[in-house]
Amino acid sequence: QVQLVESGGGLVQAGGSLRLSCAASGRTFVTYAMGWFRQAPGKEREFVAAISRSGGDTYYADSMKGRFTISRDNAKNTVYLQMNSLKPEDTAVYYCAAKTTLLNFRSVDSMDYWGKGTLVTVSS
Repeated sequence: QVQLVESGGGLVQAGGSLRLSCAASGRTFVTYAMGWFRQAPGKEREFVAAISRSGGDTYYADSMKGRFTISRDNAKNTVYLQMNSLKPEDTAVYYCAAKTTLLNFRSVDSMDYWGKGTLVTVSS
């Protein structure tokens, strides 16, 4: 069992930055690929970014490339999402997710564990 707790959300002006963190419980963190999804009001949950177990491979949704950076610290059981040049359309609840493999990681239905989310609001 893995528990994921997100933090770092908040209110930021357009063009600003935020760094989200996701702390994982247990000693098995290194065995999971990790990622972030988001869900805006009235919309479906969508893939944001993913990172391999070692941190050597990262993947992004096209709209986040160049603005968002995912990273992980296996010694701290934590995954991060650095978000720069934020836009009002980035407003959403951001969820951390874990899966034993990166295979098909963009699929919402294939995750093994989810956090409860952290709200990011970008004002114009």
